[in-house]
Amino acid sequence: MMNNLARIPLTAIAAVLLVSGCSNNNNNNSNASSSPITSGTLLVSRTTYSGTASSVAVGQALPGGGNAVADGGFPEVFENETPDPSFGITSPIFIDKVNPTTGAILNTLPVDATQMVSSFSSKSELAMNQSLDGSAITFMGYKAGINTLDVSNSNTDEAYDQTNPVPSIYQRAVGQLSLSNGALTVAPVNAYSGNNGRAAVLANGYYFMVGNAGNGSADPAGLCQLSANTGVQFIQAGVNNGGDTYPVGVQVQQYCNTSSTPEGLDAAGIGFQFGFTVSQAMYNGAPQLDDKSGKDNNYRGLTLFNNTLYVSKGSGSNGVNTVYQVGSSGAFAHGGIPSNASITILPGFNTLSEKVAEAKKTLTATPHPFGMWFASPTTLFVADEGDGALEGATGKVTSFAGLQQWTLASGIWTLTATYQGGLNINTSTSDASITDPVSATTWHVYTDGLRNLTGKNNADGSVTLYATTSTVSDNGNHDLGADPNQVVAITLTAAQLAAPSSATPATPAFTTLQTATPGQRLGGVLLVK
Repeated sequence: MMNNLARIPLTAIAAVLLVSGCSNNNNNNSNASSSPITSGTLLVSRTTYSGTASSVAVGQALPGGGNAVADGGFPEVFENETPDPSFGITSPIFIDKVNPTTGAILNTLPVDATQMVSSFSSKSELAMNQSLDGSAITFMGYKAGINTLDVSNSNTDEAYDQTNPVPSIYQRAVGQLSLSNGALTVAPVNAYSGNNGRAAVLANGYYFMVGNAGNGSADPAGLCQLSANTGVQFIQAGVNNGGDTYPVGVQVQQYCNTSSTPEGLDAAGIGFQFGFTVSQAMYNGAPQLDDKSGKDNNYRGLTLFNNTLYVSKGSGSNGVNTVYQVGSSGAFAHGGIPSNASITILPGFNTLSEKVAEAKKTLTATPHPFGMWFASPTTLFVADEGDGALEGATGKVTSFAGLQQWTLASGIWTLTATYQGGLNINTSTSDASITDPVSATTWHVYTDGLRNLTGKNNADGSVTLYATTSTVSDNGNHDLGADPNQVVAITLTAAQLAAPSSATPATPAFTTLQTATPGQRLGGVLLVK
C-alpha cells in the first residue's frame, strides 16, 4: 500500500502553493444532463437506506468485529452496532431541486451509485458547496457499491492503520456537479482513513476538504501518519494522481517518520497536529495542554467567503469547538493557500479546550458549530448542531443549539442572537416514532439543533436562511441510523438583523419545509448563487 507521506518530504509538501489555472476535469463522468441549475435554485442532498433483509444475514461475520445479530432490514439492521461499533452500510445519494417556499421537490438528480455513495448511519456527510468560480457544486462520499458494510470506517491506501478493526480499504470521493448541464464527475481520494470526509469545495483548481481520520489504537508513529490524513486536505482537480491528498496547516511537531517514534511525541501520541493545536488557544490568559495527535483538526463544516476559507469543529473530546479561518484573508485572490498556512480561531469565538470543558471539575457548556453562512463581511450565521444529548442529560445545555448570529466590530466577533423558535428542540412536537419489528421497541427522534446552512440577502434588507436539522433519540441501545431530520427556513428582517430583541428571541421562528421519513436522511442544503 502506498504511503504518500513516506514518499514526499515535508519540505516538498510545504513548498506546494495552491494556484489557479488547473484543468477542472475529474476521473469519472456520469449523469450527463442538458438541464442547467440556475441561480436561486435551492438544492437539498439526501440519502435513502436501500438495504433489504438479505443485505445482512444473522450470524455473518461483520467487518468491524463480531457476528450480525440482526438482518439487513431497516431499522433492525442497526442493532449490529452492538457487536460491531463501526457498523455502517452504504446508501445512494440524491440531490433534489426544492421549491424554497413550499419545500416541494421539483426535480431529483440521482447520483450514479457505481461512482459514489454515502453511508448509513453517518450523519455529518453530504454538505454541498458552490465552487469559487460559481460553476459547480461539490460534496463528499465513498468510492464503493451500495449496501457495502463499514465503509465509513475503512482504511485508505494513504494511511493504512493496522489497529483499525475494519481492515477493508475504500477511497473517499469528491462529487462535482456542473451547474451548466447537471453532469457529475467523481474524483476518488485517499483522505480520512478510518473515518469520513464531510465537505469539499473547488477553488483555484484544487479540492479543499474537511473530515476526520482514525478508527483504531495506533501507536505514535501511526497517529502521526493519520494526523497528516485528517483536517483540511487538498488535492489538484483534473489530475490522475491516484487520489493522494496533502494536509493544509503549519505542522506543530517534527515531521512524521513512520519507522520510529516521531520526535516531540510521547508514548501516548500527544502533540503532533497539522494545522491547529489546542495549545495555540489561550484561555484565561494561559495556553492549554496538547491533545491526542490529529484530533484537534476534526473539522465538520466548510465555507468560502470573500476568497477566504473557513472551517468549523463541533464534535469529539479533543481540540476546540469553534470556527476557524484557514490561511490569510482573501487568499484565493492572491495566488491561493500555501500548504503550511496557519489555521486560527476567529477572534471572539470559543477558545476553551473540549477536554477541559468535558472534565467533571470544569464542566462547561461549549458550542457545537457546523454550517456557516456570511450575510456580509460583518454578519456571520453559524448552525449549531447541539450536543447530541437529550434534555435532562448531565451537562445538557441547549442555549447554543440552533442558528447563531455573530457580528464583527473592531476586529472581534460577538454572538448577538441565537434563534431556536420553531425548532422545538427536545420537545415531543418535533419527534418521529420508529418501531423495531425484531425487538418491538419504539423510540422517538427529536430535533437537537442545525447542521448545514445556506442563505440569501433579500432586496428589502432581510435575509432568508435554510438549514438541515440535527437529531437525537431516546434509544440507548443502538444508533437508529440516519435519524429522520428536516429542512427548515427562517427570514430575519433588516431591523431584526440590526437589533435582535434578546439573546434568544422567540421570534422570528423557523418553518419546516421538509421532513425525512424513517430510513432517509437530509444532508446538505445550498442556495445556488
